[in-house]
Amino acid sequence: MSFPEGTLVAGIDSSTQSATVVVRDAATGALRRFGSAPHPPGTEVDPEAWWQALQQAIAAAGGLGDVAAVSVGGQQHGMVALDADGQVVRPALLWNDTRSAGAASDLIAELGEGDPDAGRQAWAERVGLVPVASFTITKLRWLAEHEPENAARVAAVALPHDWLTWRLAGDGPGTGGLSRLTTDASDASGTGYFDAVSGSYQLDLLERGFGRQVAVPQVVAPGAVARTVPRPGGADLVLGAGAGDNAAAALGLGMAVGDVAISVGTSGVVSAVSDTPTTDASGTVASFADATGHFLPLLATLNGSQVFDAVGGLLGVDHAAFAELALSAPAGADGLTLVPYLEGERTPNLPDATGAIHGVRRANLTPAHLARAAVEGVLSGLADALTALRDQGVQPARMMLIGGAARSAAVQQIAPDVLGSQVLVPAPGEYVADGAARQAAWALSGAGSPPEWALAGQKSFAPTGAGSDLGDRYAQARTKILSRR
Repeated sequence: MSFPEGTLVAGIDSSTQSATVVVRDAATGALRRFGSAPHPPGTEVDPEAWWQALQQAIAAAGGLGDVAAVSVGGQQHGMVALDADGQVVRPALLWNDTRSAGAASDLIAELGEGDPDAGRQAWAERVGLVPVASFTITKLRWLAEHEPENAARVAAVALPHDWLTWRLAGDGPGTGGLSRLTTDASDASGTGYFDAVSGSYQLDLLERGFGRQVAVPQVVAPGAVARTVPRPGGADLVLGAGAGDNAAAALGLGMAVGDVAISVGTSGVVSAVSDTPTTDASGTVASFADATGHFLPLLATLNGSQVFDAVGGLLGVDHAAFAELALSAPAGADGLTLVPYLEGERTPNLPDATGAIHGVRRANLTPAHLARAAVEGVLSGLADALTALRDQGVQPARMMLIGGAARSAAVQQIAPDVLGSQVLVPAPGEYVADGAARQAAWALSGAGSPPEWALAGQKSFAPTGAGSDLGDRYAQARTKILSRR
């Protein structure tokens, strides 16, 4: 795939925490510029804050004036409700907002005509997932039930990356541009009203969730152009389809069929590129689309690096000292077991759960043991997710450990034993933004597949066989939490 010398493309990652922009060489993927800006905290955010942060990040990255194409990777599931004039109706409810857990249960029961098991099966067959509080459709039901005046104003519903692409194209309040909203299959497949197998919206499910029909973004094919933005005196700026953050990260990592990404960030995510979809009536594995036309079965946990931050804060240490403490304790933390459901949990679906510590004795009640138990607890949750993925027929070929916490020496060295497999740790990078940039180059090229960009060097870590009883102890502790429900 060839581009004129010096052609630049940009990728955007609009995550829970921040807006990040990378500018890369379209032919080689070499990084040319970078910029970022923070997002406000919370589980509901005014999308205008994302737009302002994006402007700051673009400026920090040297602007887009010399960039030929751009794509947006964004946090999935967030509900951006727009009125007929394109105004945001209320702050967006984000993926980690659990107030719609009751709505999820109601939707399951309703589709099963009162039988939750039948309802879960029906949802899995229709859209590849079973509603939980994270998914957009449950947030729409919550809005309809709890804020009827706001719900009455809604004319269209979009996801974070959809809305940002729309704004980059020059649309917004007062432009009459709701019909020009676009998305891609990877992000749409996380709403609860899109079927990744047929590649189509299930509008009857949307109506079931919200009580009436509203406009939804047009789905743009992988590698296609979503919009073009005229620029005086130069070539139009090409906007790629964009993607959900997990699909964009997979593209940035160059993942192929059989590759598994285990991400330890704010949340924990286990995802795999697959030729075939999954249908998991338990709701544990959600069958999303990826950004290349394959599938991306995925499981997410709510408790990732925040657990390390909380325990490190309790111990009064920074990230580096926290890792040193964890590695100074023996594997298995001498029986100290932390179930890290500090923010509820999504896998398993326990939105109201709290964390627990088991096996406390005087000998293991030390800062080092607690730090070790925190790392092992978070990784044990991801190991459970990996087992559930295998149960759906996904056979991992390679495991890549990514996310902010993957930079921790403790996570890198403990993960192979907890996960039971060799893990590859790519060089730290902005994988979501990189995947979006690669998609932008793909859209610019018009080719049938994305450009081949070399992935930065990676480390490999192998299991040592230590802490072999951890999985059983963690399972027992988790079962105690389940038994109290």
